[in-house]
Amino acid sequence: MAEDKKYKILIIDDDSFLIDMYALKFSESNFDVETALGSDLALDKLNNGLNPDIILVDIVMPKMDGFELLEKINKSNLAQNARKIILSNRGQKSDIERGKELGAAGYIVKASATPSEVITQVREILKQESL
Repeated sequence: MAEDKKYKILIIDDDSFLIDMYALKFSESNFDVETALGSDLALDKLNNGLNPDIILVDIVMPKMDGFELLEKINKSNLAQNARKIILSNRGQKSDIERGKELGAAGYIVKASATPSEVITQVREILKQESL
């Protein structure tokens, strides 16, 4: 994996403070950042041709949770080459298993990772999948 490649990341969360913070951290780390405040907006962006390398999605969101969003993305064949990574406060084994079943390449528990650690983990997942 070329360290200088600029990956496009779509960050989906219902917390605008977290979105802004992660957007800033990822852009400072040479990522091309797109954000979506909630699942509906994320689907709109993907349906309108956004094709990120990484989709970082929260689970607990109103209307449509992250699992439902991943199901819709998969069913509609959106962002087929994107690595889907779940970033959630929910770290139960059942949630992690469900994420894997939906094609998530990684599962990061927000409470146990600082923003820089999240970026490091995302980079690790990118390396694993590009071997």
